Amino acid sequence: MIIPKLPIPRRTVLRGLGATLALPLLERMTPATRIARAAAAPVVRFCTVYVPNGIVMDRWTPATEGTGFATTPTLLPLEPFRDRLLVLSGLDNTGARSRSGASGAHAKPAGAFMTGIEPLPTTGSSSLSLGISMDQIIANTLGQETPLPSLELGLEGADTVNGVGTCDVGFSCAYQNRLAWSGPSTPLPVETNPRVVFDRLFGSIDSTDPVVRRARLRRQGSIIDSVLDKVDRLQGDLGRRDRAKLDEYLQSVREIERRLQVAESQGRELPLVESPAGIPVSYDDHARLMFDMQALALQTDTTRVITFQIGREQSGATYPQIGVSDSHHPISHHGGDKNKIASLAKINVYHTTLFAYFLDKLATTSDGDATLLDNVIALYGSAISEGNSHDIRNLPILLAGGGAGRITGGRHVKYPERTQRLTNLQLTLLNKLGVPTEEFGDSTGEQLTELAEV
Repeated sequence: MIIPKLPIPRRTVLRGLGATLALPLLERMTPATRIARAAAAPVVRFCTVYVPNGIVMDRWTPATEGTGFATTPTLLPLEPFRDRLLVLSGLDNTGARSRSGASGAHAKPAGAFMTGIEPLPTTGSSSLSLGISMDQIIANTLGQETPLPSLELGLEGADTVNGVGTCDVGFSCAYQNRLAWSGPSTPLPVETNPRVVFDRLFGSIDSTDPVVRRARLRRQGSIIDSVLDKVDRLQGDLGRRDRAKLDEYLQSVREIERRLQVAESQGRELPLVESPAGIPVSYDDHARLMFDMQALALQTDTTRVITFQIGREQSGATYPQIGVSDSHHPISHHGGDKNKIASLAKINVYHTTLFAYFLDKLATTSDGDATLLDNVIALYGSAISEGNSHDIRNLPILLAGGGAGRITGGRHVKYPERTQRLTNLQLTLLNKLGVPTEEFGDSTGEQLTELAEV
């Protein structure tokens, strides 16, 4: 008589010296019978990828609606994932409307983007006033089932509530630097260092001194090496497909470790922040490493909620790697200058190219009988549309992924001008993600039925 093997718990981890290795979803973690497998619902995850300073809209927006829309220049890098894209036009960031009379051309749209609430002028960190962001509402529910309720990541640093860089006069920099808010006065810090993120996912090293940290890491060695004996024992008890999946996952972790070691050997550290080394010199390497870490976090179900800021609002980043050496924010105020518009369009395409890298990672990572991309809802966009005028109407917004069957892609949905709010989309997403919600920010309570139409 053949005795079936018992399922492995989904939360199984392998522990080594100062390291914890979570595992991807394996077949042995699913119920043993076919009927039970069919009844087990896939896990849905939510990500936000934010780009600052608006977008050249005529190179973003498809000319036609429905499934036959022609891919625009800015969306072209995403063409391989067309069937998983839902481009949404006509959504307004109405939460950023000025009711206080103060300007806040960047602070208000950025602050309202994930909260639907207008930031009010502040005199310091003690007078912050906004609201809980949609990602944290989701994390308060979905995050109770994962080791980390959420991850807040970015490529530009902001080490304090007031942060660094240019900010709107009369407003805390927190409104521009932070997307995630756990409460009206509590913006969540953004982590930009891949080494710190890696430590949060796989183990912890308590010192913040980069020299001490490097020495400890050298003594500790590879995360995988520290649990290798447990990996060997586990693989001996797995089927062929599970062994292949585990090998692929371990190779991904090893590759990230290797890239972190290269970054640390280059000695780059984040200025003004007491954080460990590990930020690559190359912007491309930094962005891809952070996207890889997000994919690992989702694959291992370490978290189901991530916000990722490619740049803070009013970002002055330069992109010499694509031939744009001028600062992003001044370029966005192009005043109709064709050269500046061309440079801004290059930045927009570069950002969607980085996003395409992430989608490819999700699409090639299995998640049960599907892929991570099948089970993710990724919101990509900016808090303003036309950066030259800080326009909060007709935002550049798209959803990527299948949302475990909750989203139908391959379409461009266009709402009539001035009729639909970003917060109604967010209200809809909250409910689709299993967080029953009747109101959010300045939403009208309307849910967008078009998201799941065929």
